[in-house]
Amino acid sequence: MFVAEVDAREQALRKGVSAHALPRSGTSEARQLRRWITQVLVAERVVAAEAGALRVHDDNAPSEADLLPDEVARLEIGSVAASTLSESVGRAVFKCVTAAVRISDGDVRDYHARNPFRFARRLVVAGGWQGESQRTSTGADFDEVRPVVAAHLLAAARRRAYRRWLDARCAEVVVLGQGYEHPGDPRQPDNTHRH
Repeated sequence: MFVAEVDAREQALRKGVSAHALPRSGTSEARQLRRWITQVLVAERVVAAEAGALRVHDDNAPSEADLLPDEVARLEIGSVAASTLSESVGRAVFKCVTAAVRISDGDVRDYHARNPFRFARRLVVAGGWQGESQRTSTGADFDEVRPVVAAHLLAAARRRAYRRWLDARCAEVVVLGQGYEHPGDPRQPDNTHRH
């Protein structure tokens, strides 16, 4: 039954708007795609099972945009974990398993010291070859940007915690058959990541 689900998900992708970017069937890249699809399906099932075990309800789940506000956040959490957040049940599980994540004021202060311009206001300055440019002349005042920096760091810490939790849960409860290993598993024959 699970192979049929992989087949169905692959067919749906091949009929989608990004079909032109997918590898040709029968190639090692296509087998890697199927391995990735397997990872997504497994993660979705694990999250669904955990939702029941944790007794979470998706009626007050955060939005996907709240958890993954930009491409950096999607890259940071990884495509498999990000896929579980497309459904409200996944976002409810995310909220539950990351509720205890905290960051310290020292973390916030250190981040701001290393990145004083990161959340500074941009000043529009006349001149330059394009007419107007944006730049900051000084870094942002720490007390002014503390809440924004703290929110930024907390969101990143929660994404890391969720990804680690999901990886650990999948490893604990799932055994993948030959041909369905993780795409990055160096033991499988289609792995191309070499050092």
